[in-house]
Amino acid sequence: MKCSALLLGCLLLLSVSPALAQQVTAIQAGAVLDVRTGRVDRDVVILVRDGLIEAMGKDVSVPLGSEVVDLSDQFVLPGLFDTHSHLLIQPDYASNNPILYKSVPYRAIEGVAAARDALMAGFTTVRDLDSEGADWADVALRDAINNGLVPGPRMQVATRSLSITGGYMNQNGLAPQIDVPQYGFLADSDDAIVAEIRREVKYGTDWIKLYATGTTRHINLEDMTPLPQFERDEIALVMQEAARFRIPVAAHAYGGPGAYNAVDLGARSIEHGMLLDDRTLDLMVQKGTFWVPTLSVYMGDDAPEDWSARTTAIVSAHRKTFARAVEKGVRIAYGTDVGAIPHGESARDFSYMVAYGMTPLQAIQSATVVSAELMGLDEIAGALQPGMAADIIAVEGNPLEDISLLGSVTFVMKDGVVYRQ
Repeated sequence: MKCSALLLGCLLLLSVSPALAQQVTAIQAGAVLDVRTGRVDRDVVILVRDGLIEAMGKDVSVPLGSEVVDLSDQFVLPGLFDTHSHLLIQPDYASNNPILYKSVPYRAIEGVAAARDALMAGFTTVRDLDSEGADWADVALRDAINNGLVPGPRMQVATRSLSITGGYMNQNGLAPQIDVPQYGFLADSDDAIVAEIRREVKYGTDWIKLYATGTTRHINLEDMTPLPQFERDEIALVMQEAARFRIPVAAHAYGGPGAYNAVDLGARSIEHGMLLDDRTLDLMVQKGTFWVPTLSVYMGDDAPEDWSARTTAIVSAHRKTFARAVEKGVRIAYGTDVGAIPHGESARDFSYMVAYGMTPLQAIQSATVVSAELMGLDEIAGALQPGMAADIIAVEGNPLEDISLLGSVTFVMKDGVVYRQ
């Protein structure tokens, strides 16, 4: 009888202990960054239960049966945000047109791999700003991650972007008689704008992506004026229809009247914005509009020779605009345009942000608390404190002293689950 009782007790212990270990995790952190204040606390215990931070501090009691993660020689901070990503394209998209040469199902599988790369690089939340012609595959990827089918960051998506015939996202270089799918939706009338926004809402979008200005090839190098793609009343209609469904608008806008009108009429964020003038930057400060500058994608390391003058002018303008925006207090959220750069390399913009005028803390804040506010997630993510999601990363060394360390993440936890250690 004693043996049977002992055996039963052992079986019960075996059945309960793994669940407890999975449910409660105690992280022993050598240093923890408070991203709001810049304070660094040493020798901190972070207690994680059911995907949330339950407690943190020097004297936190570790429950019996907890899984202990030793990061006592690591620097710990919140999971990072990339608020301008494209998980459904690859860097060779210009030479290897995915619409012509890849099926949407294949691109969805590429997206699964890209999502894993983002997560393993420490980016636990992303905003995917249009599927680049893969229709609703970004919605499917977001939902598959949420349902635990595949690993990846928390996602918000923009499905199909709004552009115009002859503008950005319109296939070019093909014979007129060849009709192919487009990278975005070409909205050439008020009725088309309204119908497409409603369609995107129907199929699960989180954002409306508006191409308020054209491509870099549409920039007039004599006066550096971008092409405005929509009239002011058309932009107003986009904002009005998106607001009906409480969907925010992200505006691709390099500068000029297209950018000013997008800010003035209610865009939540301006993307790229290398040619934003003082009038528009001041209006962004006044209205609280976010700017996502995507710096490294425009560096043009592999630009064709006939683009060298254009690339030089754009990069120079970008740097000057960034410095002015920092000085004015524009809310700058971290975003890279990853997809146009290799997946898993979203940390490369940190060094540019610091070189262009931010402190390392400001750069980290842009990828945590500021980005969380942009995405409406500031009550659940973007900082380490009790009650918030256990999105936690670690690096070897202090990124406040060397921002490039964020490109070498050693530990990744999202929602209390360890993905990299």
